[in-house]
Amino acid sequence: MVLVKTVEELKKNLKALRKKGSLGFVPTMGALHSGHISLVNQAVRENRVVVVSIFVNPNQFNDANDLKHYPRNLDADLKLLEPTGCDIVFAPEAREIYPEPDTRKFNFGPLETAMEGKHRPGHFNGVAQVVSRLFEIVEPGKAYFGLKDFQQLAIINKLVKMLALPVEIVPCDIIREKNGLAMSSRNELLSVEERNNAAFIFETLTKAKNLAGTKNVNELENWVKENINKNPFLNVEYFEIVDFENLQPVKSWGDKGKKIGCIAVFCGKVRLIDNIVLN
Repeated sequence: MVLVKTVEELKKNLKALRKKGSLGFVPTMGALHSGHISLVNQAVRENRVVVVSIFVNPNQFNDANDLKHYPRNLDADLKLLEPTGCDIVFAPEAREIYPEPDTRKFNFGPLETAMEGKHRPGHFNGVAQVVSRLFEIVEPGKAYFGLKDFQQLAIINKLVKMLALPVEIVPCDIIREKNGLAMSSRNELLSVEERNNAAFIFETLTKAKNLAGTKNVNELENWVKENINKNPFLNVEYFEIVDFENLQPVKSWGDKGKKIGCIAVFCGKVRLIDNIVLN
């Protein structure tokens, strides 16, 4: 496993490695955990060469304080990656990704105005900027993303189609802690007590899945919000039941297609997201 920090170093190392065959890519923002490692392991199983990037992208943070406090620990990340068999870790500074300010504006239509887009203006444009830039640099055949960031995954699939990029996006299952909490780098910012109480999010989502169809859509959305907000550690920012493909609000269980419940919850000052397929 080789650590490189510049685009030039990366391209130099990849020149020889590409001859081995298929290239898999796992883009991350570091503070790695078992969820990330599951993506890397899948990439290693499915490709001859694997690149993992570690880059906290400033363009996708609409809160400067959130960017400042985002967890970073490159040494710990490298120790976790070492046993996976990945070939290259690309950990650039911002000037390597953005040698010039990225002023591109993407239009993802209704995909970016729902849920996260509503509460984090500009976030998905920043995601699109960094992902397209990383794809341009790495040139992977496959790229691996977790289903926890469900709306982000929809945006990236749309981005690939819009730009006609020759990369296959591989969605990977949510990895959870023993108490059900979806693994996230942000979990490291929780106190032990907060982390224990955050498990109530998935507990409630699981109950909601069982209740789907017994309450109408609006009733179930309200029930989830009210139930979670009873926990003094938790405060729901949104819970929406949307269409699995286009992320538009579901009005009735009779609507066509799969339905997914997506949620954002503040646990203290830490913002957590999760989702669950409801049918």
